[in-house]
Amino acid sequence: MTEKEMATKFDPQAVEEGRYQWWIDQGFFKPSGDKKAHPYSIVIPPPNVTGKLHLGHAWDTTLQDIIIRQKRMQGYDVLWLPGMDHAGIATQAKVEARLAKQGVSRYDLGREKFVKQVWDWKDEYAAIIHQQWAKMGISVDYDRERFTLDEGLNKAVRKVFVDLYNKGLIYRATYIINWDPKARTALSDIEVEHKDDKGAFYHVKYPFTDGTTFNGKDYIEIATTRPETMFGDEAVAVNPSDERYKELVGKHVMVPLVNREIEIIADDYVTPDFGTGMVKITPAHDPNDFQVGKRHNLPELNTMNEDASMNENAGKYVGMDRFDARKAIVKDLQDQGYMLKIDPIVHSVGHSERTGVQVESRLSTQWFVKMKPLAERALANQKTDDRVNFIPERFEHTFNQWMENVHDWVISRQLWWGHQIPAWYHKETGEMYVGMEAPADAENWVQDKDVLDTWFSSALWPFSTMGWPNTDAEDFKRYFPTTTLVTGYDIIFFWVSRMIFQSLEFTGKAPFRNVLLHGLIRDEQGRKMSKSLGNGIDPMDVVEKYGVDALRWFLVTGSTPGQDIRFSYKKMDASWNFINKIWNASRYVIMNLGDMPAPQLPDQSKWDLADRWILSRLNTTVKDVTAKFEKFEFGEAGRDLYNFIWNDFCDWYIEMTKEKLTNGTDEEKDATKNILGYVLDQTLKLIHPIMPFVTEKLWQAMPHDGQSIMVADYPVEHVELANQKAEGEMEDLIELIKAVRNIRNQAGAPMSSPVKMMIKVDDQAHAAVFNENRDYLDRFCHPSDLTIATEVDVPKLAMSGILAGATVYIPMAELVDLDEERARMEKEITKLEKEVARSTKKLGNEKFVNSAPEQVVAKERAKAEEWQQKLASAKERLASLQEG
Repeated sequence: MTEKEMATKFDPQAVEEGRYQWWIDQGFFKPSGDKKAHPYSIVIPPPNVTGKLHLGHAWDTTLQDIIIRQKRMQGYDVLWLPGMDHAGIATQAKVEARLAKQGVSRYDLGREKFVKQVWDWKDEYAAIIHQQWAKMGISVDYDRERFTLDEGLNKAVRKVFVDLYNKGLIYRATYIINWDPKARTALSDIEVEHKDDKGAFYHVKYPFTDGTTFNGKDYIEIATTRPETMFGDEAVAVNPSDERYKELVGKHVMVPLVNREIEIIADDYVTPDFGTGMVKITPAHDPNDFQVGKRHNLPELNTMNEDASMNENAGKYVGMDRFDARKAIVKDLQDQGYMLKIDPIVHSVGHSERTGVQVESRLSTQWFVKMKPLAERALANQKTDDRVNFIPERFEHTFNQWMENVHDWVISRQLWWGHQIPAWYHKETGEMYVGMEAPADAENWVQDKDVLDTWFSSALWPFSTMGWPNTDAEDFKRYFPTTTLVTGYDIIFFWVSRMIFQSLEFTGKAPFRNVLLHGLIRDEQGRKMSKSLGNGIDPMDVVEKYGVDALRWFLVTGSTPGQDIRFSYKKMDASWNFINKIWNASRYVIMNLGDMPAPQLPDQSKWDLADRWILSRLNTTVKDVTAKFEKFEFGEAGRDLYNFIWNDFCDWYIEMTKEKLTNGTDEEKDATKNILGYVLDQTLKLIHPIMPFVTEKLWQAMPHDGQSIMVADYPVEHVELANQKAEGEMEDLIELIKAVRNIRNQAGAPMSSPVKMMIKVDDQAHAAVFNENRDYLDRFCHPSDLTIATEVDVPKLAMSGILAGATVYIPMAELVDLDEERARMEKEITKLEKEVARSTKKLGNEKFVNSAPEQVVAKERAKAEEWQQKLASAKERLASLQEG
């Protein structure tokens, strides 16, 4: 590529065009196959095929890609395995919503045709996700891509189910579960989000049936938030130690509106000092009541249908929606004299994470995983060498806490999209059979209609994708356990924990060595992005405007592990500007390299101070960035890269090379070009994992011996390049140049005008540094006359800059016309004196001070103080000028 072919400004679309497909065509995303190399593997957290990827996915995949790209360059045998999740309830809900717009339900289609519709949806959105992956530049091995409903993964799911069942760790039971009335399926506890809703405590009379009175009343008072469940009441409970109600235990009361008799029982579940100390027990509609019912052999009467409409047990309210029924029941309780009072409240209510509707506690026969032994093994493993390293460490406590308090996991879902449970029931005897395949006489059996929770198959992802249960599969033997998992901290419970206990149970090993947890992407105000707020941002829109490298740079450097990140277009502008800086610096270097061969460092005898300094700074940057990558401190590594590239390389070293490339000898020019090329080559390789497209484009424009930067050797530390002496001396030189620039800026003197400079040094070492680098002082400071000595004759009127080991002086007459400056300062003093007088008069006005708002008076006092300070400074300046 010639200079003419390089645009003068970074154009991301031109840089990215065709690049990703070229990488794929060259096979760069595949493992190296080098058996001598150390394997490094990551399985992608499979995105749901529910829709397009969002910024959170972009962040997640970017972090994985920079790890993979660096490890690939470091010579590891790298596998990054991609795939997608069928996302049972979420995807089914999306397809049902699409069908609903056409006036069709899944029941109209039937199971087989409906599932075909979902597969069509999957194909549509998988194609979109592939396009987005390509845009983000992620270097996954597409030949190994998996889907959680693949035949191979289905085999793994069935084996896990059957083995756990045979071990007694999966069982089928009737229990109170969380129920989503819209999706008509069971939910696990962690699929329920609790939100504050407006509600009420309804205080209702439950009359005694045998003429009993209590405190002069023929009824007891029961408070409930859900009067629509009262038809399922089977008892009223009090605490056995509650002296107030001991005489009532064994008595009977009537359930209002349905006139059904229930008994007053005693149970420790009741808290005496909460409410009235009496609670109604509805075993089929509350998990705690269910347990009380079991202890007292109470019936379990379900009063709702699957869609949360009232069933035949609800009397005249049958067929009504639960909330409509509540209103009707409350009105009837009021009309018939049963309602004592209604207290409005705001209370926490469970909602389905996927459909958003209020969850019902429903009595249902479901499949469960017995979690205690699995959790105990996972906790014990954290005390061994096979432990999973959580980054940040604090999330291990989150993991442990959940495992220590885990409940049995309801794994069956009343859906049609997913892994159908491998259990069959005999049509005549009702006998149940659980196995990998259907019974031999399949025509006499019917398979369980339910499917498994999505997380059941996702929990097997790190090893099922590698060929397990075939433990002789090459990928399983080579790349499992995986090295690092990257995911959001919000799915520690859903996914991370389940992968750990399932992997330990079925492979005997933890599924990954490290789990890097990142936060959520929020808007500039710190709000979670959501459709309701309208603050969501499509990552593809950002890529279209700024380029993927700029987005990746922002995502990598914008946060620390475990912390949330705020998206900002201002920061995106800064990201683009940084890449443009790299582009322009590279263009300068490439222009000067011309057709020379791949850069090689010249003999050290040809290095000057700037050369020794930039190579030492490069070496330090390589060391620091590599160490921080190892600790997943990508934001800190990014800051090191930014400071080196923008400050050291672009602002200083490149500027310092211009003198040598213009006026140096051929030998000096050749040495400078090689060092420039070497530093740029190493810098592009360092930053390639974060900015893959622009670094490939620039590297291909340089003279090089490789095929692609992504398979080039990653930079390593070279001890012989470390030079603290050069770094210290260069810092002194830069500090001097900055001091001169600051003096000129304060005096309003242009940088191009020659000025007399006197540098008073504290020792000969500093004198030697400045003398040996007079060429740089000439270029950057433009002295008309330069004195460097331990003693200098400083004129009265001079501006100075104090450095470490030296002081630089510039006579005022060199910087400004003294007569003009004195006149200007006299005018400034007159103006400032007027402001001081005005402010003093205003603050001396008692009416203003006493009647004006306090903040107005305070502001005026602050302004008066500022004017006084400015006046004093101006008088000092004039006095110093008059001394001359």
